[in-house]
This record gives sequence, C-alpha cells and structure tokens, in this order.
Amino acid sequence: MLDLHRLSLLRELSLRGTITAVASTTGLSASAISQHLSTLEREAGVTLLRRSGRVLTLTPAAERLVHRTEELLATMERAEAELADATGRAHGTVRLAIFQSASLALLPGALLHLRSRHPDVRVVATQREPAAALDDTWARDVDLVVAEEYPHHSAPHYPGIERVPLTHDEILLGVGHGLGIDALSQAANMPWVMEPRGAASRHFAEQQCRLAGFEPDVRFETTDLQTHAQLVESGLAVALIPGLMWRGRGIDAAARRLPERPHRTVFTAARTSSRRSAAVSAVRAALLQAAQDLTP
Repeated sequence: MLDLHRLSLLRELSLRGTITAVASTTGLSASAISQHLSTLEREAGVTLLRRSGRVLTLTPAAERLVHRTEELLATMERAEAELADATGRAHGTVRLAIFQSASLALLPGALLHLRSRHPDVRVVATQREPAAALDDTWARDVDLVVAEEYPHHSAPHYPGIERVPLTHDEILLGVGHGLGIDALSQAANMPWVMEPRGAASRHFAEQQCRLAGFEPDVRFETTDLQTHAQLVESGLAVALIPGLMWRGRGIDAAARRLPERPHRTVFTAARTSSRRSAAVSAVRAALLQAAQDLTP
C-alpha cells in the first residue's frame, strides 16, 4: 500500500520544483526526502522521477499519482472536519494568510469575536500578499486567506478553492489638508506614493491617473500602506488608498472620490474540502462580523 506521507512529498515536489524547496517547506532534510521518494518509487513499481542534470522531473505516471494524492488529501481534510464537528463545537488551529490593510482593519475585531464565541479556535495569522496567499492555500500551506481584487484585475483562480465575498471597499484619493486638491486631475503635479510595479493596486492607480490625463510622478514605492498614509497626512505625497485603511487605521487627511467611485472586492478563500470545518467557518464568520462592524 502506498504511504500518504510519501505521496504528499511527491506532491510537494510537483509544486515546489526542487527537493531543496520541499525541504525548506517541510522541515525535512534533502537526503530524507530523497529516501522517501525512492521508497515510494519502489512501492509504486514504476518510474516516478527522471533526472536531467541537476533537475528532477515527474514522469506522466507521477503526475497521475499527484492528481490522486490531491483527492486523498481532500478526503482526509473532509474526514477530519466531520470528526471535529462531532464534538459540537469549533476547535483547532486555523492558519490564516491576510494582507496588510485587512489585517489592520479586520483582524483585531475578528480575533476578539472569536475569543468570546469560539475560545477553542486558535488562529495563526501571517501577512501575505493576496496572490501568494491564494497559492499557499491551494498548496495547503494555509487554511484560509483574505485576498483582494482591484477593478479589472482578477486575482488568481485555483481548482478546489472556494471564494466568499467579505466587503466592497471604495478606493479614495488621499491628500493632505490645505493642499486645495478636490479632484484626481488636480493632483497631476503632486508627488505620488504607490506600491511597487507588478502589484494590482499600482497598475490600477497608474491607469486612473492616465485616464485623468497625466502620468503620475511616483517618488515613493512601498508595500507598506501605513507609510502611504503617513506621507499623505504630512502633505509630502498623494495616494489612492482603499477604504479599509481609512476605516481601520483612521487617516488624518482629506478623502476625495474618484470618477465612477471604483471599489476593490475583499474576499475569503478556502479549499472546498474544508467547507465542513467548524473552525474555518468560525474564522470566516468572525472576519465578516468585523467587516460589518466597521463604520463606513
């Protein structure tokens, strides 16, 4: 009979690409992983791995086995959720990945809600960018993710990942008090702070500026939205800031609406195989309650 642990290592290799990366993820040594995979190959009775120089590739038989492993892991997750449900209470650890502005605005309230309603649910939260977090959920590194989608920028979709809307978040132009800027077009000559190139928010912000008739003078680049807020508050830059930052942190600056009042969508995503998990459902409900509790 094939060993599920060894099958999981083969799946990790298909996801990570190298034994070194699998070792970093699992905490096992590279030699131990190689031994497990060699044993799995003997158990399977077929060639699973081919070496080309220093690169290991999976054979078609191995790819089929990885697909079946996905099904086995999903079945195990459903079975564990059903066993947990038999106790009649939500308990256990939920690994949560969440991006910065959602963490600032939603996480404290959600954790307080959980502490009062579901004290046996333990949340381990990690700040991750949404695209990476969705990938981690699909790879089973985390159980639940809070992610975002900007207008006309779809976040990655993965098979077996279920999304649930959390809130719609208006994106506003932030300007320092007294600058006399009432519309986006009037910010053409101002310094801007934006996230680095490649981020959906950066592409969205640049497109908004271009539609307003100018190319933004981006003087500051950072993924830290608290730095965005501080630069705006000081009058050193302007920025497009999502509503969760305004509601969760509180920003001492003027907020100007954009044409067409664009919104980003904030949602939770989890594997469909964890749908029966009372702990995951409890964390999702707590995040939704925290979003509803915020003053618009």
